[in-house]
Amino acid sequence: QLQPVESGGGLVQAGGSLRLSCAASGRTFRNYASGWFRQAPGKEREFVAAISAGGGHTVYADSVQGRFTISRDSAKNTAYLQMNSLKPEDTAAYYCATYPTSPFDGGSPDRSTSRYVHWGQGTQVTVSP
Repeated sequence: QLQPVESGGGLVQAGGSLRLSCAASGRTFRNYASGWFRQAPGKEREFVAAISAGGGHTVYADSVQGRFTISRDSAKNTAYLQMNSLKPEDTAAYYCATYPTSPFDGGSPDRSTSRYVHWGQGTQVTVSP
């Protein structure tokens, strides 16, 4: 069982930055793709960004493209989400999730919540106007 644990959320003014971390304990992190999702009150959980197990492929939601950057350090069993130019509409609980795959998989990581197997408890990000 690979259990992600998020950290780094908080309160920030619009235009500011935060970096979220996702530390994964358990099985070999390098054999898992990682993704970030978010859920605002009253809304469905939505895809934010994902990175392949090998780290060579990333995908982003249109709403965060150019502002957020996903990365990973497999030696530290940790994935990151650098969030810049934050907007009030980015306010949500952010969740890290993983699914098993090969680090040699040449394809893009999945955007669908149904593909992800292990989920963290979430960290709150609040962006004030």
